[in-house]
Amino acid sequence: MTEHKKIRLGISSCLLGQRVRYDGNHKQNDFVVGTLGRFFEWVPVCPEVAIGLGVPRPPIRLVTSQGATRALGVKDASLDVTQKLATYGKQQARKLDDISGYIFKSKSPSCGMERVKIYSHSGAARANGRGIYADAFLTTHPHLPAEEEGRLGDARLRDNFIERVFVYRRWQALTITGLSAAKLVEFHTQHKLTLMAHDIAAYRALGQLVARASRANLKSISPAYLQQFMQALRPLATPARHANVLMHVMGYLKKYLDAASKAELLEVIHAYRRGQTPLAAPLTLLKHYFRLFPDEYIARQTYLYSDPQELLLRGL
Repeated sequence: MTEHKKIRLGISSCLLGQRVRYDGNHKQNDFVVGTLGRFFEWVPVCPEVAIGLGVPRPPIRLVTSQGATRALGVKDASLDVTQKLATYGKQQARKLDDISGYIFKSKSPSCGMERVKIYSHSGAARANGRGIYADAFLTTHPHLPAEEEGRLGDARLRDNFIERVFVYRRWQALTITGLSAAKLVEFHTQHKLTLMAHDIAAYRALGQLVARASRANLKSISPAYLQQFMQALRPLATPARHANVLMHVMGYLKKYLDAASKAELLEVIHAYRRGQTPLAAPLTLLKHYFRLFPDEYIARQTYLYSDPQELLLRGL
């Protein structure tokens, strides 16, 4: 990402304040509009309007019918827009292949990612479904970072989503310039510490996959790598995992720090692990020492040296 070009994210139109809801209202999310909007370019989509339903319009809901989930009218079950929403989701997934993430409207029968109510014919409901449009879109783009607006209120979930968006954008930039085995190795090297903070087993497996990469097998290796990489970032990086990575990074300074400096750094890392200080504290101290004692490998790590806007959004 450059200073002059924002990362593009898909988003449910109602979250931006557009009055496209079934009742003619919106669901503007102030954090999305006021904070994230400073950093991202929105690509708004309302699938229900796009397939021809008006504003206002009869509400729809998910219903179990003959073993399948359908999007039917609440008052008139003969209104079935399941296929139209699914087809539009696939079309948009192909059209929006340059976006780096998506924020969906929660609980929506078209856009909800999870815990959408599915009704039975008796009227009972279970919150275990996914919106028809969102399902079609994400099935086509399974590796795309996606989240619901409500979950972004959780600091850890928000941090995870933002991190995945910036990682995915770096991958997109890499493929645009032309992927090679050497570039894949470099990309993996830059993200080693990030992977370690999320899933150490995946970190090792991806290392083995990259080691087998060559010009001959790159077309098969790279999709497998992206799948495993993005899946590895889904588990939240816990304070314990972060602390382990921070200790690992500290090892690169052991030849240079005196006893007092080592003790100070250790205490800051342990304070973070105990929840007494933010992750920014040990990261800032480590970067201070690496300015004094540069290390080529550490300098390439996105874990410490990512896009400035990513670090700002994540409070790092």
